[in-house]
Order: sequence, then structure tokens, then C-alpha cells
Amino acid sequence: MNKEVFVNELKKIDIIATSEMLEKLDKYYKLLCEWNEKINLTRIIQEDEVYLKHFYDSLTLNKAIDLNSNLSLCDVGTGAGFPGIVLKIVFPNLSITLVDSLLKRINFLNLVINELQLKDIITVHTRCEDYARIHREEFDVVTSRAVANLTTLSELCLPMVKVNGYFIPMKANAEEEIKESVDILKKLDSNIENIYEFDLPIENSHRTIIKIRKNKKTNVKYPRSFDKIKKNR
Repeated sequence: MNKEVFVNELKKIDIIATSEMLEKLDKYYKLLCEWNEKINLTRIIQEDEVYLKHFYDSLTLNKAIDLNSNLSLCDVGTGAGFPGIVLKIVFPNLSITLVDSLLKRINFLNLVINELQLKDIITVHTRCEDYARIHREEFDVVTSRAVANLTTLSELCLPMVKVNGYFIPMKANAEEEIKESVDILKKLDSNIENIYEFDLPIENSHRTIIKIRKNKKTNVKYPRSFDKIKKNR
């Protein structure tokens, strides 16, 4: 996906990319390439693939919720900053928290934040389950991209969502995961409000965004350990 196609495809999901946004995304891409030689941030590094599979894909969250509002958003297991950094560049109104367990990735994210002069965005170096234990009912939106099965993610992320807020995981094909999550969502007093299924432009790989509404305060005991979950990046 070249930059012209990127801009045109964003228009189709109600995003107008300004020159400032594009400049910051380009700088982000260059930092990603530079640091990927030092630490393993992503296996996807070709520019056209990064713009499609990381930048555009991250911004499809706008299909599920109006990101132009002043929302507090937590990106769980953010990795190299997808979707959190991309969302902050394009939606500067968002208040974003990036959570990741690997210090090398956090150092990279802090560098990006400083270099791009992003405001109202913080990084947290901790395990996701440890962070969630003490940050209950804190965020309007919690999201997670390519980090674990829906049942585990719901158990981990929904306690952090405010009542009437949303947990919105970003996945590939999630049909079976959705079926398996019925019991945990009921236990957590939440429900799937909508499911957005679509194919990425150009390569047509399938994507699923699941919009889960939290209806009541979470009173269940905190979930099992998240240690052994392998991220699929």
C-alpha cells in the first residue's frame, strides 16, 4: 500500500489524513526500521506492508467507535505501538496508555513519543494482568491487537473498562473465539454489541473487530496469569 492508496483508503473509513499526520507516520516508520535492527519489534518491515498491515489496520478501529471523541484508551500488549501510537498520531484528542511487559519495547515507544512530540500518551512497563489488577473501571476503551484468544483477553481487559465503556479487540478470523467467549462475557456482565468483519485492501486478508460493551462494575476475582500467552505479531 503506497501512501496515496493509504490516504484514499482512510477516507473510506472516515479518516482524513493531514500532512502533519503523514509526516509523523513516516518518521515513525523510519524509527521502526532503525530499531528493528536492534531489537525484534516486528517481522513486517517493508514500507508498503507496514502502511497496510500496521498503520491502516490499526486505524480500522474507527469502524467500531468514533475516535474523534475525547476518550481514554488503553492498548494492552502494544508491542511496537500498534494500534496505540498510530491512533495517537491520527487522533491526537485521545488519552492513551500503552502497556507492555518488555522494557526494550517500552524504551522504543518512549523514543517515538519524544521524537514525534506526542502529548497525553504514557507507557507502562508491566505485565498486563498486573496493571489490570489496580486499574479497574478506568478506561472508556480498552483494545488489543493480535494478542491472545478472546476468552483470555476478555477476562484480562474488561475489568479495566468503565461501566458502559467498551473492550474492542482487533483480530483476524475470530468465529470460534466468539463462540467460546459466551460464558466469560456473561460472567463479566458484558455483551457483544457489534462485530465488524472485512478484508484489508489489496491483499484481502480477513479482519474482525469485536465491540464488547461493559454493562456493570466487575466484581469477579482477578483472572489467571497471562504469562504463557504468546503474542502473534
